Amino acid sequence: MKSTVPHTLAFLIGFFLLFVNVSELSAQQTSTDKNAKPTVETQIGYLRAYEPQLALSVLDIPPRDEGVAGASVAINDNNTTGKFLGQAFALDVAETKFEADVVPVFKEMLARGDRFILTDISAKQLLSIADLAKDNGVLLFNVGATDDILREEQCRSNVFHTAPTRTMLADGLAQYLVWKQWRKWVLLYGSHERDQLYADAIRRAAARFGATIVEERLYEDKGSARRTDTGVIQVQKQMPVFTQNLPEHDVVVVADESEVFGSYVPYRTWTPRPVAGTAGLTPSSWHPASEQWGGSQIQNRFDKATGRRMRSKDMQAWTAVRILGEAVTRTKGNDPAQVEAFIKADEFSIAAFKGQKVTFRNWNWQLRQPILLGDAHGVVSTSPQEGFLHQFSELDTLGIDRPETKCKLN
Repeated sequence: MKSTVPHTLAFLIGFFLLFVNVSELSAQQTSTDKNAKPTVETQIGYLRAYEPQLALSVLDIPPRDEGVAGASVAINDNNTTGKFLGQAFALDVAETKFEADVVPVFKEMLARGDRFILTDISAKQLLSIADLAKDNGVLLFNVGATDDILREEQCRSNVFHTAPTRTMLADGLAQYLVWKQWRKWVLLYGSHERDQLYADAIRRAAARFGATIVEERLYEDKGSARRTDTGVIQVQKQMPVFTQNLPEHDVVVVADESEVFGSYVPYRTWTPRPVAGTAGLTPSSWHPASEQWGGSQIQNRFDKATGRRMRSKDMQAWTAVRILGEAVTRTKGNDPAQVEAFIKADEFSIAAFKGQKVTFRNWNWQLRQPILLGDAHGVVSTSPQEGFLHQFSELDTLGIDRPETKCKLN
């Protein structure tokens, strides 16, 4: 009988040599992977108008990095997946002033290679670059402006909106008030253009869902001192008088985007009534206390990265960057035309920690999304409310629906 020892020894020696070769190849591959550049590098621009802002409460002053922080966290989320696919994402932030001409800044971003740009600027500023962006093959993602005109009379085929409209916010609030059977409203609105636009959205929502505005009152901004002892005392005396002798009503709705008087309305009205709108119960795309539907995951990641809770504009920017990340991953490239086609496809959707996947309305490229209703401490409810039905999507009960739209996309 022949001995099997030589064969066993030969097998062990062969296996050892094979292991050494595989280990060397693995080490070489790891070294190569560390030194290799991603096959697809995508730079995402962020154009914002920023100036220090006042608010009636120091707690309401927006963080310096509002919006940008959400985009940065999404960039990290994109890169977490992208590193396995040879993809890398970077953020290019550019700032301007509220009333400034943004065209020169936009052209600088073009020169740096930005072809996907998030915008947190006014409607007027956005419209000044929208057509220029289209001519240069640039996709814009509006993460800040709530003006309905950007989705209606002045809509553009290359502009996607992750920020909700004023009509979406007003409809989300109105549905809840009607669901509560609080159908008699008093509307208090400010004297600035933004306040008037918010008031118009509230009027539309009341008519749409069967509420009645029993009286309206205009609060004129006379430039009185804000956040001073004298100012607070004056308003405390002023607000009960301002809300005196109103008809019977269920709720006071405030339209004060300019932060002149709204925060002083709760607990100071002549008749004790709940307050909603831009003060009290406020509609928004996100809430710092939202933790449902996996929201605690994004909140924890955001808090770890920034040291604060996530706000609406942060979520709107995060969503836009994640949409781009998903498109680049699925199309395996960052060609703007292919990315645009992917986003505009009927089957496109994205998860956004809101209980359901969100999609774009293909008649004006507004993102369908639930509206959260909350106060300073937490989320009270989420719209659409139960019982508000729609033949296509209940989310289309919020804002201007397809049969109502004035948008004519080129």
